[in-house]
Amino acid sequence: MQMSSIVKTTADILFPFILIYGFYIIIHGHLTPGGGFQGGAILASGVLLLLLAYRYTESTKIVRQVMMKTLESTGLLLFIIAALSAMMLGAGFFFNWLSPGGFIFGDIVAFGSGVANLNTGGLIPIMNIAVGIEVVGAISVILLALLSGIKEKI
Repeated sequence: MQMSSIVKTTADILFPFILIYGFYIIIHGHLTPGGGFQGGAILASGVLLLLLAYRYTESTKIVRQVMMKTLESTGLLLFIIAALSAMMLGAGFFFNWLSPGGFIFGDIVAFGSGVANLNTGGLIPIMNIAVGIEVVGAISVILLALLSGIKEKI
């Protein structure tokens, strides 16, 4: 079924805002409610919006299943590397060796209320990013598989 130009235009306008909000939820996951899974689900909802607004053949040119499988594998690999990185330094599995004092995400959290510092959390923001990449890839692969059953007949 061909969607109207109103639906396509609305999807094109909303898509960047959905991406920005999803990335915001992922990056601020160690400071606020949210994180990798929630942000990844929001990003996947943006992918779903594109898949529903355009025909299957048009949308699969933008959202390729191979690309989403690669994202899923990359997220999983980054998560495993983050988990095992402490063991290479002689600490335990998933030890938060970046906090405090690490060069990235290693600032000490200030006491009391104030402006949130994104450069805190140690390995937690890295794991949030990995989970977000994994979730957007996995949900997008599932959506592509579900939508492949409704291919239009030419």
